[in-house]
Amino acid sequence: MRLLHTMLRVGNLEESLRFYCDVLGMKLLRQKDYPEGKFTLAFVGYGDESDHTVLELTYNWGVEKYELGNAYGHIAIGVDDIYATCDRIKKLGAKVVREPGPMKHGSTVIAFVEDPDGYKVELIHLGTQGSNVKKETESNCVTQ
Repeated sequence: MRLLHTMLRVGNLEESLRFYCDVLGMKLLRQKDYPEGKFTLAFVGYGDESDHTVLELTYNWGVEKYELGNAYGHIAIGVDDIYATCDRIKKLGAKVVREPGPMKHGSTVIAFVEDPDGYKVELIHLGTQGSNVKKETESNCVTQ
């Protein structure tokens, strides 16, 4: 088994594609309208779906806003230079809602940005993550 994609409902597909592709550097992998269902699916990511987990952006025609609720947390993206990445994101007009720095109670360097619908995207400075993570055993995610 492998994780294929995460789906986010978006209120403006063009704005979301600009954010994920132009700001975060993903590629539009495929997009299809479903006129009978009145929705459009767009898949974006950093590599082909056969090898990478991607995001499915779902635009339900005529729905411009969603209640995000309190169960959703964030998606996470690893970056080589979190400070330069955040500077570039701000210059492109996107919102950095937590500046880069160590996470509370840990040493992983993180930042948070927000997409046009208010979804949080965590940026993780590669090489700083995972110092406090317990390893999983090979049987059904049980930790020792």
